Amino acid sequence: MAKAKRKGGQGTPATVELTRAGVDFTLHPYEHDPNSQAYGEEAADALGVPYERIFKTLVAEVDTGLAVAVVPVAAKLNLKAFAAALGGKRAALADAAKVERVTGYVVGGISPLGQRKPLPTVVDDSALNFPTIYFSAGRRGLQIETAPANLITLTRAVTAPIARTG
Repeated sequence: MAKAKRKGGQGTPATVELTRAGVDFTLHPYEHDPNSQAYGEEAADALGVPYERIFKTLVAEVDTGLAVAVVPVAAKLNLKAFAAALGGKRAALADAAKVERVTGYVVGGISPLGQRKPLPTVVDDSALNFPTIYFSAGRRGLQIETAPANLITLTRAVTAPIARTG
């Protein structure tokens, strides 16, 4: 993977952060369907990538405030496991308008990188099963591919089994 450069208006706070850190990544643009509400699945289908390698970014309220969960699009967030990974007891998904205000991104394009205010982050440990993973580059129709260790390092994330299937 080569370092992607800002070109064609594809620079986002997430890509700027990766570039500034000197991290190897690849940008994968695709045509976003404005009628789609399953953003991660849409990205996986458009790019021909298994659902297990595309990760969605969710923001939840935990005992200590807002935090970010990064889980495969094929799974749901286990809120209890997520809270426990952060030393809490309870978690609930945050209101979409609040999430957009705090992260600076729109729902469906929220990246775990380049948020207005860095939040505590937990990456599902299944990410470690792949040489690279995909996640939003900060806008609908654009995914970043990079090694999971890059995401974990830049977000200062912990890893834990926070995803559940079904």
